Amino acid sequence: MIDESPVNDYTFFAPPQIVFGWGRRAELPKLVPHWGRRVLVLTGSRSLERCGLLDSLWDGLRSAGRTADLHAAPAHEPEVADVDQLVARWKALDATVGDCVLAIGGGSTIDLAKAAAALITQPQQTSVIDYLEGVGRGLTLTTDPLPVIAVPTTAGTGTEATKNAVISSYDPPFKKSLRSDRMIPRVVLVDPELTCSLPPTTTAYTGMDAITQLLESYLSRRAAPIPQALCVQGLQLALPALPLAFRDGQHREARTAMAHAALLSGMALANSGLGLAHGVAAALGVHAKVPHGLACAVMLPAALQVNRSVRLSELAELSRLVLKCTASTTEAAADRLIETVVDLCREIAIPARLREIGVTRELLPALVPGSRGNSMSGNPRDLSDAELLELLETLW
Repeated sequence: MIDESPVNDYTFFAPPQIVFGWGRRAELPKLVPHWGRRVLVLTGSRSLERCGLLDSLWDGLRSAGRTADLHAAPAHEPEVADVDQLVARWKALDATVGDCVLAIGGGSTIDLAKAAAALITQPQQTSVIDYLEGVGRGLTLTTDPLPVIAVPTTAGTGTEATKNAVISSYDPPFKKSLRSDRMIPRVVLVDPELTCSLPPTTTAYTGMDAITQLLESYLSRRAAPIPQALCVQGLQLALPALPLAFRDGQHREARTAMAHAALLSGMALANSGLGLAHGVAAALGVHAKVPHGLACAVMLPAALQVNRSVRLSELAELSRLVLKCTASTTEAAADRLIETVVDLCREIAIPARLREIGVTRELLPALVPGSRGNSMSGNPRDLSDAELLELLETLW
């Protein structure tokens, strides 16, 4: 008997090649040369030199007859000026079609690399702001970016598997995406061992970003069957693994589970979108400079509660699939999942109140318009400005 509910039309995007596994960074010197005669390397992880990855990479590139330019990414989420400056640097090196970009670092580093790789090939050369959603001139990418090979060193954003790069500005304040199907990295190499040096707070914040993406993508009004299947596996891995990785950074199984969950979360959000927690997190980032993963974590329990009335069956189904919940009612099963998230946040020292992460009460009204963007448009329940402000007041 076939379920009466049909499978709706959908399109699914994913990186063409994913290389996943402990220690597989050793394969980089053989992978990278296939994509360009010269490699533009952007790195945000200072620990890579200590583990010998960069020396090994240079040796492999030289053996393959390739040259490389190394540039260190700034230690903050990418801003408009960062993208424009990196494009200018690469232009000065005569970077062009036939070169490739290798991004090794956290989500900010990979986003910066993806944005610069996209802009440098465009016939209309201008600031990245003119290509960002909702703030610039509405320009779109008309030619393919330089090929990007992405190597994440955190387990959170999943940007190694997405078709956008998130770029910030503080004057004027906004956090918007450069977005195109052309921007998905050609190769993604995920080596969980590279995340073992992350401190507990970074592990917690990035891990909660991944969990928020998995939950919001599953519940999104643009949810689709393949991303939802990925979300289930990602949550099955991440919910038990994150506390272990938080307590013991060298826990191999936990780090591997989190790295895979983050990768799945990136593919899920690239195809299904996000929701309220990410919408408000963008505003918290530009108005209060709250780290993105922390902002998502603080907002997630409230976002789940807000959407409970319109996604009750989906929350209950997730609870049964992920937590093996045997509650007798849909309501009880859904509540069990929300309670699990609340308990997890408490276990990994996530604050429960906006005031605890540096948000002043006077700032709350500015967060409302700042939350209106692509992420919020995927939220399954519409909230008026008054309702959103009331929610923020409650959380303050």
